[in-house]
Amino acid sequence: MNKRTFALLAAVITFTVGVVLAKLSLPNLFKTPPPVVIKDVQLNNYRLSGPYEFEDLSIFLIHGPDSPDRRLYTPLQDAMARQIVIVHETGYVNELSIENVSATEEVFVQAGDIVKGGRQDRVLSVDLILPAKSGPVPISAFCVEQSRWQARGGESADHFTMTEMVANYSLKQVIKDVATQTGVWDEVKSASENIGAGVAGSVRSEDSPTSLPLALENEAVKESTAPYINNLSSVPHRWNDVIGVAFAINDKIIGADVYSSNEMFKRLWPRLLKAASIEAIATPGIKRAPNALPIDTVGAFLVNSELGTETVVTVGGHQPGLAAISAVRVRTESVRRETEDALFLESRDAGYGGAWIHRSYLPRRQ
Repeated sequence: MNKRTFALLAAVITFTVGVVLAKLSLPNLFKTPPPVVIKDVQLNNYRLSGPYEFEDLSIFLIHGPDSPDRRLYTPLQDAMARQIVIVHETGYVNELSIENVSATEEVFVQAGDIVKGGRQDRVLSVDLILPAKSGPVPISAFCVEQSRWQARGGESADHFTMTEMVANYSLKQVIKDVATQTGVWDEVKSASENIGAGVAGSVRSEDSPTSLPLALENEAVKESTAPYINNLSSVPHRWNDVIGVAFAINDKIIGADVYSSNEMFKRLWPRLLKAASIEAIATPGIKRAPNALPIDTVGAFLVNSELGTETVVTVGGHQPGLAAISAVRVRTESVRRETEDALFLESRDAGYGGAWIHRSYLPRRQ
């Protein structure tokens, strides 16, 4: 063996030994990270997949066929943006009046939709179907701003505008489980403080320090939620059978929503994700392993939530200051089932044989 061949062979051996030693001493640089495991679980009515995660927020997609009785409704946000729905101030803190002026479109209001303006900002506390040319229909609400009882700046004292943000699941829990104005005010105060801590700065508006919608519209909130939205918003669009979603933060289930069709889910999905993202930044993070929440636990939460004692009420009707509403325009039936640990809420369209539209699953307020 000549010197040149020997030198080349020695160099190859040295390089090989060096790579082996490097792998042994620096395993994190060479070891392929474990793949994200996406699992499926089959329930009676749905199939779950997930988790799909970003930071401390986990989503579990709920797959299923469209309901044979499904109908498409325009979400309130879209309807108000096009001015086919008007929300009127009534002078009653917990009751507003809402009207669909469209000749053809039916509108779906979802509990947790937030409107700002009037004499105080409000969160709408019920699901409601607004038929075309509905006329004024009463709707229950809670105040999410204290003290003010007059027009704010250039806003109308008689009408409301829609905010792009909605109530997070913690506020929905209070609306549905506690259902008192004091409880809502306490939650709004807590939420503003927690969100401020999450973005490392106050989110209170100088125009109205107690206003929840103005706090949610703070630029720091939008910047902090943007990574969650950018990473997760496209996930459900990989399939055409996604009809709902369950959310968890720090491996704790915060709620779920299911709709009667994939199209209705897609129309509401952006607002659901924004609300969950806000709750995520308002919740202190913990050290946790990926995929730590078993998908079977989420499935059990959904199934068990539906087992409680059922009550059915009609949404809409008479409101102080307004005439009684015609039964023809009272279209929404609300089903409620309670267990010790969870609430199940279902909205049905009485005008179409009681076809269901929306199902909401919430942990009980502890």
